[in-house]
Amino acid sequence: MSEKVAVVTGGGSGIGRAVAIGLAAHGYAVVVAGRRREPLEATALKAAVSGTRTLPVVTDVGQPSSVQALFARVSHDFGRIDLLFNNAGQVAPSVPLEELTYEQWKLVVDTNLTGAFLCTQQAIKLMKAQQPRGGRIINNGSISAHSPRPHSAPYTATKHAITGLTKSTALDGRGYDIACGQIDIGNAATDLTQAFAAGTMQPYGQMAVEPRIDVRQVVDAVLYMAALPLDANVLFMTLMATEMPFVGRG
Repeated sequence: MSEKVAVVTGGGSGIGRAVAIGLAAHGYAVVVAGRRREPLEATALKAAVSGTRTLPVVTDVGQPSSVQALFARVSHDFGRIDLLFNNAGQVAPSVPLEELTYEQWKLVVDTNLTGAFLCTQQAIKLMKAQQPRGGRIINNGSISAHSPRPHSAPYTATKHAITGLTKSTALDGRGYDIACGQIDIGNAATDLTQAFAAGTMQPYGQMAVEPRIDVRQVVDAVLYMAALPLDANVLFMTLMATEMPFVGRG
């Protein structure tokens, strides 16, 4: 097939939806995966305006059987995969670490880390077997891995681990024309960060408004990474609102 095929997890809203639509506008057939059917179908409908094929697939990325079914569908319907955007993410309640329940911790780990691993594993199997072989995996990390917010232990721990998964995948994929990179995003304007515009808790114990960036900037960054030939790779990219409290003593 001449078209390239992309899988976007967490594709029902936010960054995942925006990236799926952006990929479709640039000629990709797009498979959008997530837990809720209606938002996935809405994303697929918006992406289909570009005239490319779209496929919503209800998936729980934390469950091996669900991920296997997703990639079996990709293989059956499209015959290959050129890009995986590991974007599915989950946050825990913003409470002191010692008050978190095991179930709250596990849900974040299962989605953010185990989900990315399971999807990467299945994508690599397809990328090794297909002709021409190879492809690209982009992990959605977070600047939280480097500078955590208060009361964010599960999210920060998983995003820190994603950095290790990115490096290992990039290394293990080298011999098979599989490139892997990561984009760490700071304050993209989505529903998830809506509260930042009103004020969010800072490490020094006070509330402060944080600037956000248009999610289109994230889409453009992912498109740039995706468009590179497989002998070139952006291993890590940090994309953030210039004035957000990340570097220095903000």
